[in-house]
Amino acid sequence: MDEYQTLRTPASEEFTEKRSRFIGFSQPVSTQEEAIAFIDGIKTKHRDATHNVFAYLLRKGQMERYSDDGEPQGTAGIPVLDVLRKRGVVDCAVVVTRYFGGVLLGAGGLVRAYSHAAALALDAAGIVTMAHCTILEVSCDYSFYGKLAVCIPEWGGIAEDTQFGGEVIVRVRIRSELAAIFCEKLTDTSNGRFQAVRIGECFAAAD
Repeated sequence: MDEYQTLRTPASEEFTEKRSRFIGFSQPVSTQEEAIAFIDGIKTKHRDATHNVFAYLLRKGQMERYSDDGEPQGTAGIPVLDVLRKRGVVDCAVVVTRYFGGVLLGAGGLVRAYSHAAALALDAAGIVTMAHCTILEVSCDYSFYGKLAVCIPEWGGIAEDTQFGGEVIVRVRIRSELAAIFCEKLTDTSNGRFQAVRIGECFAAAD
């Protein structure tokens, strides 16, 4: 997978439907442990709520989990999960807390309310594309560093760290599909004096 979409930031949003208060909470997570900790935190904070419905999607293992938390089967957890699926986001969790207002919403009303709360929470969080990146390390002398500092962003890279000692060592993050071209340009520009060494990989925000 070269890229995926997830939440930009934790967020929450709420609305009222027939006197029932719905609060949607969204959180980027990368493991099941993180998702469970987030869900448990909301449940603890809103222990007096009528329901704390949740759903989460993890990229690793393509894991999906949800809970209706006492609402009629299929009217809460699955609608929240469906919002995540339709938005195409992974590594994220959503909890929708409901404080019952005394008026029954019916199955259709519950589906719409929980879906709307989840959508509001995602809208508030924002969506970010995470791209697969290669981490390169470039060692050069001080006479070439000025040129390198200008070329790194021109070639699509980001200088994450620079160490100044007997020589200059720059750690560069770049989208993986651009890494080979970056290495070629570095070799050409330095007339073969300096090369980039691949030291790792990661996913990072594409924008």
